[in-house]
Amino acid sequence: MGNDIERYSEEIFENIKHVNEYGQEFWYARDLQRVLTYYQWRYFLEVISKAMDACEASGNKADDHFAEVRKLVQIGSGAKREVEDYMLTRYACYLIVMNGDSRKEVIALGQTYFAVKTRQQELIEDYEQLSEDQKRLAIRNEIREHNKSLAEAAKNAGVVEPRDYAVFQNRGYQGLYGGLGAKEIHDRKGLKKSQQILDHMGSTELAANLFRATQTDEKLRRDQVVGKREAGDVHFRVGQKVRQTIKELGGTMPEDLPTPQKSIKQIEREEAKRLETTD
Repeated sequence: MGNDIERYSEEIFENIKHVNEYGQEFWYARDLQRVLTYYQWRYFLEVISKAMDACEASGNKADDHFAEVRKLVQIGSGAKREVEDYMLTRYACYLIVMNGDSRKEVIALGQTYFAVKTRQQELIEDYEQLSEDQKRLAIRNEIREHNKSLAEAAKNAGVVEPRDYAVFQNRGYQGLYGGLGAKEIHDRKGLKKSQQILDHMGSTELAANLFRATQTDEKLRRDQVVGKREAGDVHFRVGQKVRQTIKELGGTMPEDLPTPQKSIKQIEREEAKRLETTD
């Protein structure tokens, strides 16, 4: 299934995306049906129906996310006939893949893609209203998700052993932090051995690391990098590029940014207590 996994990577979902005249993105259900390897429309309609029920159950109007349309398609004789289709929002696509056949590997890829992208969109829309702690929590969660994808991309390049992955990650930090590796960053922040450096970064520093991770992930896959040393070099150069961009914009270098008093774990505990109180 290796070739199938590559084929149905993030790019395939982006390739079937459309944008209307108002700049709003959408997907056609029949395009998604093909990508998700449902070979008969009637079976895919069953998944759409479940997704629409889930949409209503979550308090959203299905019509806002699943717009029924009619399309003309060409048939073998050269004639055209009208078929049923749906214009889907990103949220609708997310619900469809969550209700799809979990045995299909492409469904798992779709779940990851639409879940991450939906969270990113929500973050963008609400970002200015978030407090600093909320921004830190949101970006830290994004990094957790993207680091999973980065680890997979690194593994595909040949970074297999845990020790090799630690070296690979360190190369990214060294590029972004002007030569400082994870241990040096840890020491500068005055952290205990058990504390993770990503849990002790402000939103600006976290955002720089998120950009480093996403761009390295994409470059490893796009350039089909092979070799653990080569993968590490890519991570280092991407880190350098992010650092150079910060410099050109007149920003503060990440190693010079202040370390927040609260850790991410503290914020998560406070958020959990707040939710318990409001329930």
